[in-house]
Amino acid sequence: MTESPATKPANGEVCVKNGLKPERNGFVKSLDRCHERQHKHHWHPDEDEIHAASYHGSLYSRPFIESFEETPMLVAVLTYMGYGILTIFGYLRDFLRHWKIERCHIAREKEEQKDFVPLYQDFENFYTRNLYMRIRDNWNRPICSVPGAKMDLMERASHDYNWTFEYTGRVVQDVINLGSYNYLGFAENTGPCADSAAEVTMKYGVGIASTRQEIGNLDRHEEMEKLVAKFLGVESAMAFGMGFATNSMNIPALAGKGCLILSDELNHASLVLGARLSGSTIRVFKHNNMQSLEKLLKEAIVHGQPRTHRPWKKVLIVVEGIYSMEGSIVRLPEVIALKKRYRAYLYLDEAHSIGALGPRGRGVVDYFGLDPCDVDVMMGTFTKSFGAAGGYIAGKRELIEYLRSHSHSAVYATSMSPPVVEQIITSMKCIMGEDGTTIGCDRVRQLAENTVYFRKRLREMGFIIYGNNDSPVVPMMLYMPAKIGAFGREMLKRNIGVVVVGFPATPIIESRARFCISAAHTNDMLDRALSVISEVGDLLQLKYSRHRIQPSLARPFDDNVYEDIDD
Repeated sequence: MTESPATKPANGEVCVKNGLKPERNGFVKSLDRCHERQHKHHWHPDEDEIHAASYHGSLYSRPFIESFEETPMLVAVLTYMGYGILTIFGYLRDFLRHWKIERCHIAREKEEQKDFVPLYQDFENFYTRNLYMRIRDNWNRPICSVPGAKMDLMERASHDYNWTFEYTGRVVQDVINLGSYNYLGFAENTGPCADSAAEVTMKYGVGIASTRQEIGNLDRHEEMEKLVAKFLGVESAMAFGMGFATNSMNIPALAGKGCLILSDELNHASLVLGARLSGSTIRVFKHNNMQSLEKLLKEAIVHGQPRTHRPWKKVLIVVEGIYSMEGSIVRLPEVIALKKRYRAYLYLDEAHSIGALGPRGRGVVDYFGLDPCDVDVMMGTFTKSFGAAGGYIAGKRELIEYLRSHSHSAVYATSMSPPVVEQIITSMKCIMGEDGTTIGCDRVRQLAENTVYFRKRLREMGFIIYGNNDSPVVPMMLYMPAKIGAFGREMLKRNIGVVVVGFPATPIIESRARFCISAAHTNDMLDRALSVISEVGDLLQLKYSRHRIQPSLARPFDDNVYEDIDD
C-alpha cells in the first residue's frame, strides 16, 4: 500500500488505520489504532478491508482498537433470501387470516368501527405478526432470582406458536447470565449495598409520593447528587428516576427551535426521541466518523439556518460513550477537538460506559484521560454498573440550576425511591474506595480483564465480533433470521442465558447476539460459556470470520496476527 503523508504516524509513535463504515448496508469494515514502538507490527491488508487515514492520531495516549469485519457476501445474500421467503409466507398467512382460514390472534378494530380510520395499522404490524412471533420465546423470559452472574429462569411453553405462554412450574436454575448490564456485579441481594438499602427502607419507606420541588426532596437525594458530582469531577449534578426520561426530557430543555443537533446515526432511542421533542433541526453523521461530523459542523457555520441563513442559536453534538448494539467506544478526543474548533456544545451519554470504563471506573472521559470540564453535558444511568435505577445529568452549576426549573423530569416526576438512592450511594462509594476497601477497584480491574479475555477467545474461535477491545458489550454476528431464535434456544438448553437482537433494533442483515460481561463472572463461568458458544456455533455454522486470530498465550496487546481462512 502506498504510504501518503496522511498515513504516516502523527508523532512518530502512533499509527492510525481507520476502516470506516460508510453505509449501514451490512458491509462492515475493520478499524484499528495501534502503537508502533520497538517491535514490528504484523498487519496484512486484505481485499475485503478498506483502510483510510485518521487525523488527530496524537490525541490518543493509549491503543484504540476496534474491529468491524465485512459481512461475507454469501451470508448477506442468504440472509436477504431468508427475509424474502419469510415475507412471502407472511403475506400468504395474512391472506388466509383475511378469509378466516387461519385464526387471527392480532389486535383488530371492531366490526362497528370498520369505517373508522384504522387504529392498528395492518402493514406496520406485519413484521410483528409474521417474523417476530416465530422467535418471540427468546424475549421477555421471567427470572425468579437476582440477575447476578447466575440466575434462575421460570420455564414456560407455548402451544399456539408463541402467541401465548403457559408456565410449566419448573425453574431452570444456575443459568449463566450473559445478558444483564450488571457490569460491576452490584446487582446482588447480599453485601453492603443490599444491607444499606434495607436499612434505609426501614427508615424512609419505599415511595416518596411527591416531586423533588414539593416535599419529596430527601437528605439522601442531596447527598447522592453531591457524590455523583464528586465522582465525575464536575461542579454539580442532578438525578432522575428513569434513565430513558433523563435523555428524552432533558434534551428538549437544552435545545429548541433555531438550534442544530448533530447526532450519531447509532444513538439510543431515548436520544433520538429527545432530539425530536426539542423541535430542533437534526442532522445525522455516520457512526464514529469524524470526517462526517466535521463536514456537518462546517456546513452549519457556513450556511446557517435554512432559508434565513441566520446563525444557529446553538449547535449540540450528541454521542454515546459505549454504543450498546455495536460495542464501540466514542472517539471522544477527536469529538472534543472538533467541538472546541467549531465552538459547539457536547452532550455525552455514558449509560453503558460509566463504571465500566476507565482505570477508576469513571467512564469514557476517564478511559481517555480527558478533562471532564471539556464535556458540556454529562449524562449517565444508574441502571447498569451501579445495579440501581434512574439517571443523572452533570456539568457546570449554572447548567444544573437551569435544568432544575426547566426540565420536565425534574419538575413533574416523582422523586427517586430511597432504597434505590442508597444503592447508588453505597456502590459509588465502593467504586471510589470511600468504603475503606478495594472491592470497587478490584471489580473495575476484573471487568476489564474479563472483557479482553472473552473477546479474544471468541475471535480465536472464528466468530465475527464487533466493537472495541475494551468494551464489555460484545456483539457476535448471527445474520440470518432463522439463527436468531435457534441460537437463543440452543444456548438456554445448555444453561446459558443470552440476548439475541434483530431488526428493527439492528440493520436487517446484521442480527446478532449481544453478550454483556460482568466483573462477577469467574474464569470457570467464562470458559464454560465460551465452550458452549463454540459448540452451538459449530452446530449452527456461525463461525463466519475469514481472519481468525491465531491462539497465543504470550501475544503483545497490540500485536494481532491473522490467519486467512478460505471460504
